[in-house]
Amino acid sequence: MIYYDKVTKVYDGGQHAVEDITLGIDSGEFVSIVGHSGAGKTTLLKMLFAEVQPTEGAIYFGSRDMSSLSNGELLRIRRNMGTIFQDFRLLPTKTVYENIAFALEVAGRTDEEIKTDVPHVLELVGLFDKMWNFPGHLSGGEQQRVAIARAIVNQPDVLIADEPTGNLDPINTHDVVEILKKINDLGTTVIIATHNKSVVDSVQRRVVTMDQGRIVRDDKSGKYVL
Repeated sequence: MIYYDKVTKVYDGGQHAVEDITLGIDSGEFVSIVGHSGAGKTTLLKMLFAEVQPTEGAIYFGSRDMSSLSNGELLRIRRNMGTIFQDFRLLPTKTVYENIAFALEVAGRTDEEIKTDVPHVLELVGLFDKMWNFPGHLSGGEQQRVAIARAIVNQPDVLIADEPTGNLDPINTHDVVEILKKINDLGTTVIIATHNKSVVDSVQRRVVTMDQGRIVRDDKSGKYVL
């Protein structure tokens, strides 16, 4: 489903963020990308949804080379990807319902679909009763669950999560991880970048370890080992 073919990324100034990465991720996998800060995890993910372009090599989503797509083609491919981040990126002046509905509106979904799909996805992440709250009235863990709901409401093939528990306490971290596992069990490929050992150890699925821009371990089922 996803294939990094000898990918290198060099930023201005000569910094090698990612160096000679070859990595395949199959449909339905749950993959944790781990490593210390600066290991290249975020760059690896940004290149997947083409926010950053590789300096060398190619990244394939299905049969498509992400760096060769037109803007229109890229937008269509990105609709098959859900993304969540450490900082939530919710719209503060919109309610929980409106934040998620906005993602559906951008994708061209009908009013009837929105009225059905938003409550359904909020039920999945355990926030049905917070539908009309504003983000500022939610805890950090609740805000991240809204961000997850928004990311999956269009039923993407893959969910990309960059340090999704970085700002959360252990209880909320556990809740978010359980939701990610549930999403994966429903068939969505999940790729998470994290330096949180407890998160990786609780998932107990494939672990790819990075160090100084390179992959140094790839365990099909394992724990966080550095």
